[in-house]
Amino acid sequence: MVSSFALFGPPAITLVLFAIGTVPYALWVAWRKPSRPARWAVIGIAAAIAAYGAATVYGLAFTNPLDVCGDKTGDGVYMDAGRDYSLTSVRVDSFPPSITCHWSSGYSTEEVWFWAPPLLYVGLACSIVCSTLLLINRYKCRKASS
Repeated sequence: MVSSFALFGPPAITLVLFAIGTVPYALWVAWRKPSRPARWAVIGIAAAIAAYGAATVYGLAFTNPLDVCGDKTGDGVYMDAGRDYSLTSVRVDSFPPSITCHWSSGYSTEEVWFWAPPLLYVGLACSIVCSTLLLINRYKCRKASS
């Protein structure tokens, strides 16, 4: 049986991370008046951090991924909830965050939410592109003033 934390925890944590980040972001935008690429670079970084944070909430599971995959029976065997398959192995990757459970039936399940890796990559791409635009603009401004 999937716990309510496993079901609602990662999306809730992602929203909380975004909410916590909006206050300093809003203050920064109001006081410093950054350029559009600078604002988007910060938004991209925040999206990547929130996605990685949500994905690794399971990965508190990185410390004990067996508990994420299945329920431990009285005799110490991890079983798939609602089925009669035992856990054969678990593959854990830290980047991109991934926890893959392999079952005795031959199928595998991915325990990290499907939206976390794409959000992570989009956030990183956005921050890299915008940071590059900022560097190019800075280089052009310095060259023009010389």
